[in-house]
Amino acid sequence: MNAYLIIGEPGTRKSSLLRSLTGCFNRSDRDIQLLDGTTIRIYARVSTLQESKTNARDFLAEVARRNCPNVIFSLLPDPNPLFPIPYPDAQTYIDAFLEAGWHFVRTAVVGVHSISPAIPNVAHFPRAVSQPINIVAKNIRAHFEWH
Repeated sequence: MNAYLIIGEPGTRKSSLLRSLTGCFNRSDRDIQLLDGTTIRIYARVSTLQESKTNARDFLAEVARRNCPNVIFSLLPDPNPLFPIPYPDAQTYIDAFLEAGWHFVRTAVVGVHSISPAIPNVAHFPRAVSQPINIVAKNIRAHFEWH
């Protein structure tokens, strides 16, 4: 599984960015053209896993059912404040997905949280909240190497 990830605190417009990047409302497949001209099929899950009360095991099963080789989703950097054990911090989710054999292609961290996940190709977008959404989406699209 090739994963694209957006990490950010509540209020950093992760869902809006995911919709802007993919054209998906939630839980949909889309074709995305990469800068090299190839097209990939991607499964988009808009709501953060912690906020939608989805643990790593359930998300792994959800993505497997889609039979799509690429996924884009979002995480909060910190655990769900009311249910921290079943819905932990971003790195705990990432570790579970790495253990399942996922490859993190690109990750965007939006907002000012200092998280720096232990995966390659992470870019920080600290001004994501104050910039127009289309500018932030354009910058993330460039980082993801999407057309």
